Amino acid sequence: MTHVAVLVGSLRADSVNRQVAESLRHLAPEGTVIDIVDGLGDLPFYNEDLDAAGAPEAVTRVRDLVGRSDRVLAVTPEYNATMPAVLNNAIDWLSRPYGVGAIVGKPFGVIGVTPTPYGGKWAHDDARRSVKIAGAIVVEDVDVSQTSIDVDVLHDPEVRAKLESALRTLVDFDPEVAAA
Repeated sequence: MTHVAVLVGSLRADSVNRQVAESLRHLAPEGTVIDIVDGLGDLPFYNEDLDAAGAPEAVTRVRDLVGRSDRVLAVTPEYNATMPAVLNNAIDWLSRPYGVGAIVGKPFGVIGVTPTPYGGKWAHDDARRSVKIAGAIVVEDVDVSQTSIDVDVLHDPEVRAKLESALRTLVDFDPEVAAA
């Protein structure tokens, strides 16, 4: 089984990106488990003093789930031309302790939808840059940026095919082959 931890960059209950993340369970290749990481909104802003004193329970829960995963996928909108603060904060917590954080060495992809002319491209670029610096292995070919608000992203066959392909690319990614 391949476990994919999914970080949703929107806290809104009816978020389209949350719905996209949920839909991945039905699009996942056989042998793949989609674990949506709940509780990102419960993480305090990263503070090294808090971490050194013993990470809060919400942080430990998120770190444990991501640490047990084989892959990590961010499904995120774009806020003010960058990734949402909740995703950035989660990456900060998951990147520590430095060099051994829960995302270190994990294949990581970013997808999402947002009703802007750029479809979340800047948020996705920022998330990839951040996790790469944090030690994750960015899978560049995992990228779905849906721009049109006139498309029902949950039911459009073309969008679903893109999502399925991106997920399969992440699941099939072999870090050892990529490093060679």
